[in-house]
Amino acid sequence: MTELISSLDTYDVRFPTSRHLDGSDAMNPFPDYSAAYVVVRTTEGREGYGLAFTVGRGNDVQVAGIAALAPLVVGRPVDELLADPAALLRLMTGDSQLRWLGPQKGVIHMAASAILNAFWDLAARAAGKPLWRLLADLSPEQVVSLVDFQYLRDALTEDEALDVLRAARAGRDERLARLLERGYPAYTTTPGWLGYDDDKLARLSTMAVEDGYRLIKLKVGARLDDDVRRLAIARQAVGPDIRIAVDANQIWGVPEAIEWMRRLRPYQPYWIEEPTSPDDVLGHAAVRRAIAPIKVATGEHAANPIIFKQLLQANAVDVIQIDACRVGGVNENIAILLLAAKFGIPVCPHAGGVGLCEMVQHLAMFDYLSVSGTTEGRMVEFVDHLHEHFVEPARIEAGHYVAPRAPGGGAQMHPASVADFSFPDGPQWTGRAA
Repeated sequence: MTELISSLDTYDVRFPTSRHLDGSDAMNPFPDYSAAYVVVRTTEGREGYGLAFTVGRGNDVQVAGIAALAPLVVGRPVDELLADPAALLRLMTGDSQLRWLGPQKGVIHMAASAILNAFWDLAARAAGKPLWRLLADLSPEQVVSLVDFQYLRDALTEDEALDVLRAARAGRDERLARLLERGYPAYTTTPGWLGYDDDKLARLSTMAVEDGYRLIKLKVGARLDDDVRRLAIARQAVGPDIRIAVDANQIWGVPEAIEWMRRLRPYQPYWIEEPTSPDDVLGHAAVRRAIAPIKVATGEHAANPIIFKQLLQANAVDVIQIDACRVGGVNENIAILLLAAKFGIPVCPHAGGVGLCEMVQHLAMFDYLSVSGTTEGRMVEFVDHLHEHFVEPARIEAGHYVAPRAPGGGAQMHPASVADFSFPDGPQWTGRAA
């Protein structure tokens, strides 16, 4: 009997991180890290897991977006959907009425990402492989078939993508052995949340160096004098040889970003992340020209590969930052990795949110094995929050992500966590928790 998708269930899961200011930044001073969590279930009892990350209010809107797409997949044959992930993404993003709410951006596009990632998780479980290995085992031709080149061919053609992937085959076995032995480089934002006091900043910065990190990141952009003081504290704590990145979370206009970074220049910031609106390609280019050699990094809020294409074409960025949940899931992130490789720009994935470390590590490891072929100038963000809620939590050793061995894409949460932190009726929100 044909196996069908029996249901697509969504959950509004929120964690009260605002109580201790974990995750606080200039744009989001009191975030509650949240997941619009999705479970795809089949008639044979199999499951796949995905999520869209938000910071609290509005998570219910994201859940509703996922539910709006559910009728497109429920009742359809599992094998048909898993056989062609590119067609599955087109099915969800091409609906003529829902498309009006985007296209290829916002709540509906993130909903498509959550569902598509859940199907990739289901496929990895069926293959008995972690997602990074499932992707790395694809042929160059299979990888290219996952990408929609419609709006990308002026920057990247199918043949150019094949050239990138075929070139990366050289040395792949050696890189695989190195990945399994040493892991993938990480950096940490744990010390740098904007709401932390100076003593906590200094203490966590020192601990980060002791834990093997070679780059830490600080949130900036609320008050210039505070940022100058905090960068001085962090620089003293970590010494001259550890890189410090800063992240404005889109809070500035272009002139303000340039002037602010000139004031921070004495503390040798490695990059400024999201110095202005994520849609302002030319603004990023202007900031980059003005503050060099400080690097410009962005991408966690870029809605689709088209924005990344333009950032690269305009020489507007030094570092591309993909997000596992922001664009159209695995497929569109593969497109961005291929674009970055063609333009020679390193990718340092964003992972500052619930479940993002668990998920995006797979994409970075695939990039290392099959696309860029290097970890030079590349690292994945790590934040030390909420991993205990995941069945296969991200693991860090000596400042490196340990390559996951379990099948799946990393998004599966413990049922007890989903129940406890469901909003608004879970015991963590009603006050019934011990």
